[in-house]
Amino acid sequence: MGPGFAVAAARSLIAPTDRLWLDDGRSVVLQPIGPQDADAEQGFVRALSPTSRVLRFHFGMRELSPELLRAMTDYDPRRQVAIAARDDRSGRLVADARFVRDPQADHEAEFAIAVADAWQGAGLGRALLQRLLDEARRRGIRALYGDVLRDNRRMMDMVRVHGGHFVRHPGDATLTRARFEL
Repeated sequence: MGPGFAVAAARSLIAPTDRLWLDDGRSVVLQPIGPQDADAEQGFVRALSPTSRVLRFHFGMRELSPELLRAMTDYDPRRQVAIAARDDRSGRLVADARFVRDPQADHEAEFAIAVADAWQGAGLGRALLQRLLDEARRRGIRALYGDVLRDNRRMMDMVRVHGGHFVRHPGDATLTRARFEL
């Protein structure tokens, strides 16, 4: 399977010109993430504030390791969905939303969302979460879950608004597990 396979298969959930208008009037173009996006993905993570990186990855880091970068951009689209939101004007990646099927339970998937600091609070995270939920349902996934730091109020509120609930994290008291039954 060549690297173009992931991008071609992922396009089923996003039209090539899928534009999203945000609450503050800005717009983004949604595209599947593929191997060609490695530099943009790394730049996106580097540009996040230290707080936003901790909220997304749960530990301090400045950039993605080569292994993690490869896993986030060159993946099997049957197991993972990854969506980039790009600033309609500059083309810069301003948000990343994804889910990965659980290798132990194929009917479940783990999700994660990160939004650039300057783009937070405009409805982008909510819209991307809805896309992930819709695509998970379309793919027959019965539960979507994600680990959230207990002090990440924005994510906790967003999960509740979309009908999710929280359960105890199995191994870390600083985290709670957001869960959607689909």
